[in-house]
Amino acid sequence: MNPLENFRIALGALVANKLRSLLTMLGIIIGVAAVITLVSVGRGVEGVVTAEFAGLGNNLLFVLPGRIGPEQQRSARGLGLTMNDFRAVADPLRVPEVGLVVPEYGRSALVTRGRHEARTAITGTTVNYQEIRNFYPVLGNFFNEQDVNAGARVAVLGQTVYEKLFPDGELPLDATIRINNVNFRVIGLMQTKGGSGFNDQDDLILVPISTAQQRLFPARRPDGKLRIDLIYAQLLDRERQDTAIAQIELALREQRNLPPEADNDFTVLSQDELVSAFAQVTSVLTIFLGVIAGISLLVGGIGIMNIMLVSVTERTREIGLRKAVGARRRDILAQFLVEAMVLAVLGGIIGLALGITGTLIVAGFSETLQPVVDWTAVIGAISISAVIGLLFGVYPAARAARLNPIDALRYE
Repeated sequence: MNPLENFRIALGALVANKLRSLLTMLGIIIGVAAVITLVSVGRGVEGVVTAEFAGLGNNLLFVLPGRIGPEQQRSARGLGLTMNDFRAVADPLRVPEVGLVVPEYGRSALVTRGRHEARTAITGTTVNYQEIRNFYPVLGNFFNEQDVNAGARVAVLGQTVYEKLFPDGELPLDATIRINNVNFRVIGLMQTKGGSGFNDQDDLILVPISTAQQRLFPARRPDGKLRIDLIYAQLLDRERQDTAIAQIELALREQRNLPPEADNDFTVLSQDELVSAFAQVTSVLTIFLGVIAGISLLVGGIGIMNIMLVSVTERTREIGLRKAVGARRRDILAQFLVEAMVLAVLGGIIGLALGITGTLIVAGFSETLQPVVDWTAVIGAISISAVIGLLFGVYPAARAARLNPIDALRYE
């Protein structure tokens, strides 16, 4: 019997039992739809993470406290970075390969304006923050050196915080807000930076670093040094990135009096390294989600095997009749294998349509997260569904092919 005839018989059997066929395909449909939707959303998250790190600024290096690695995490928490470290990195004689250098220090705090309130990130920094981060006020001004030196109580709002504190759209300039019960005068409103719901780059308030360290979140250590959380350093020449990193490490080792045999108690990362590290994490998460969703495919395969065994039992007399008129064992085997594969592939195609629909729905609910249909996952899911149909159809097909024609014709 030719393959087209087997295909025609398979479709006829499916049409004759529409509801049963649909329920049998349900596991495959759910599995393929879930794989495509979750993997597409995962790829979208990767894109968001990459875009957010790319949006931090141009040609940046990041100096972080402690070393990345489990063996030194305990000591990393105790050491931290200080303003002295910032000055060492900012010294052009010690680190000539970087231009602008900016410290950052802050915490989360409750901010109020009248009856409106918001919990947001308060970031203390210096004047060059706007240039190194490519993040400028769209209204008003950024604070200046005099504000930093005086520890002035002035604030520049991010767009998200502005919308929470000024829901009626009033101009925020010269308005008074309270941060941790301390009055601040609003002097500027930042442009929209963007970001996802879990990392909204507009959900912040910028204040002079001296104000954050002395008035909001006391940063003085027992040794008298002022804590900071992070140092941004902008490369003068991207091609000399490795040289710049080496200069920063040498300057910090000298500043922190580290002996030659001691490991660095800080980490210098490039923008590319950060993007790569987070992309790797999200990629692993995407694969994990795909594997979890793929379990439904296995369940669907078991369902196909179950219904094919039922089909073999129901059609025992038909099998016996076909064998009596000359059908060979391989003809019967091929017929039931084709039926199992048609169930699986048809379920995969329906799942594909639902998966793409689900991806479009997710994209419609989010402005920042734009899922990307991964066609590798699509081809893989459809191929796996076909293979599942083949594998889980082998036993029922072999059982049908082994039936004795005389016993089959006597079956009631």
